[in-house]
Amino acid sequence: MVVIGASAGGVEALRSLVALLPASFPAAVLVVLHIPATSTSALPAILHRAGSLRAHHAKNGDSLESGQILVAPPDHHLIVYDGAVTLSRGPQENGHRPAIDVLFRSAARARGDRVVGVVLSGALDDGAAGMVAIASRGGACVVQDFDEALYDSMPRAAYDAVPSGKVLPVAEIPGVLATLLDESLEQDPQPPTELMEQEAAMADMDPTVMHDPERPGEPSGFACPDCHGALFEIVEGSLTRFRCRVGHAWSPESLMARQTVDLESALWMALRSLEEKASLTRQLGSNATDRGHRLTAGRFGESADEALKAAELLRDLIARIGSGGDEESASA
Repeated sequence: MVVIGASAGGVEALRSLVALLPASFPAAVLVVLHIPATSTSALPAILHRAGSLRAHHAKNGDSLESGQILVAPPDHHLIVYDGAVTLSRGPQENGHRPAIDVLFRSAARARGDRVVGVVLSGALDDGAAGMVAIASRGGACVVQDFDEALYDSMPRAAYDAVPSGKVLPVAEIPGVLATLLDESLEQDPQPPTELMEQEAAMADMDPTVMHDPERPGEPSGFACPDCHGALFEIVEGSLTRFRCRVGHAWSPESLMARQTVDLESALWMALRSLEEKASLTRQLGSNATDRGHRLTAGRFGESADEALKAAELLRDLIARIGSGGDEESASA
């Protein structure tokens, strides 16, 4: 099985990779591309036209067949079981559904060393934790060459998490995939960890795991941006990430990016309140002036001036914070 994750700048890389895969490719290919939940996706048609393999959106119960490409549909995680896949609207990971980590982790859990993971162009670091899961079960890891990727954050993060992986231009990846798939499998691959089992079940909203009072990790002191519940810190080797009680998962970079967006939203609401306060107190001051209450009008005028000064400070702060940098977006 080959599992591929891509995001911003990843459509061209996916098209180029698929174009080089032969019709006799000896593995199923599963793809997650970050895409907004409300978007329609033409990615299966793009990949189907690009090469010799059949491509379509995955459906519940689709079997894993060599020579076909299954693409995660918008707003659904793609999850691997023994010989088939299922779809889930489980908790988002790194702010995404479908999430690359969910696909990679479930593939590693189900197929162990029979999995090759590939991370292509994208911002932030979805896919890094999934690569750790694949490597822990004896699978192989490949990332797009950093200089070639339009956005190199995701490939770099995956390689930093699994430095034994291969860094290759897209044109060389198909040949390496064929070699890796031909190599003999490990005789005694490591079994899935309890953490891997728990997180795969969370993605599929397994009630037994979701209702379990024990959460993986240690309390972090941070709150989940999606549900505002407590986040628990999970450490896997050099990789640190977070998960809340209901299953939302975050890498440090993704968490920081979402916090920046939420902070800016809060500042805009505060700015709106100050502008409204200034407008209201000016109106009240004008009414007081009309009634001959000069002292009251003066106090209202001072209050309006203070609100406007505070509003200017907030406006400057919003400009400095920006929108969080390379928040990724992709549509296909």
